[in-house]
Amino acid sequence: MIGSVAITIVADRDYYSHSGATDCTNPGRFVDFDVPLTEAHKTGLGSSAALVTAFTAAVLAHFLDQQQFILDSEPGKRRLHNLSQVAHCAAQGKVGSGFDVAAAVYGSCVYRRFSPSILEALGEIGSSRFSERLKILVEDSDPSNQWNMQIDKAAAGLPPGLRLVMCDVDCGSESVGMAKKVLAWREENPDEAASLWATLQKGNEDLAKELLQLANAPTPISRNYKNLSDTISTIRFLIRKMSARAEVPIEPKVQTELLDACCQINGVVGGVVPGAGGFDAVVLLVEDSTLPLLQGFLDTYSTTGNDEGGPAIGKVRLLDVKQDFEGVKLEEANLYADWTR
Repeated sequence: MIGSVAITIVADRDYYSHSGATDCTNPGRFVDFDVPLTEAHKTGLGSSAALVTAFTAAVLAHFLDQQQFILDSEPGKRRLHNLSQVAHCAAQGKVGSGFDVAAAVYGSCVYRRFSPSILEALGEIGSSRFSERLKILVEDSDPSNQWNMQIDKAAAGLPPGLRLVMCDVDCGSESVGMAKKVLAWREENPDEAASLWATLQKGNEDLAKELLQLANAPTPISRNYKNLSDTISTIRFLIRKMSARAEVPIEPKVQTELLDACCQINGVVGGVVPGAGGFDAVVLLVEDSTLPLLQGFLDTYSTTGNDEGGPAIGKVRLLDVKQDFEGVKLEEANLYADWTR
């Protein structure tokens, strides 16, 4: 039985926009944004999944001994992944692919989602024998209802000299509401949606293959990123098509304008609105040497306004984050000393 526990949760400064922050110039990792969580503008880095995964890992690591849970072991990560997926799906209304949780646990990977039916037998929280069913599900001990996601870290690659960067547009979107609308359109238009989904899936697979091929190519080689750029452009076209059909701003006009402008900069290979889309952020694939030029462009960037009824883009900020193959990890407690006194 777990006794009384005090839990403090802090968010990395790049998970949220800094407008309204009381100490946004503080060089520390965490910042007081001086707004309720419901009013905070997310930057689209998967903060919900990261929070659930980090919280779940902290609870397991604190209350279980090493015979039951070792975070950096494959069984430990598997158990953490399963429990975090269950918790995140419950919090989000069982909407989403689960990729953000998988990335939080394992780092960069090529991921194929689990069947939603896996969670159907779990039942409602608090129902009779819920904890027993949850234990069986998390430990994957029911041969008739096993997790069937695919997580392939070897298939994920990033060529040397390229990096993924994210730009915060200081708006924020409700990913769950947008995803539900897209899924509703998919259910109402199964044939059209299936065709579009399949084409988009192929585009995503082509992108992963091209990145891996460039990452594994012998060096030095001529860095020709035309195929990469064309593949990203195709993906964006399909996303805009889905956006129009579902009447959901997956890539809103203001984001299209920002991405198009960024892609005119020499050394920017391409970019998309990540995750569920909307007004959270944009992600760009760029050459390392382009960062100063990109930063200078964003410092003076302004939009022509938003005529779609959504929020207008604020100041565009290049986030101090990068792609990483490392997922969840234990950190030193003294990093959080100022926030846990």
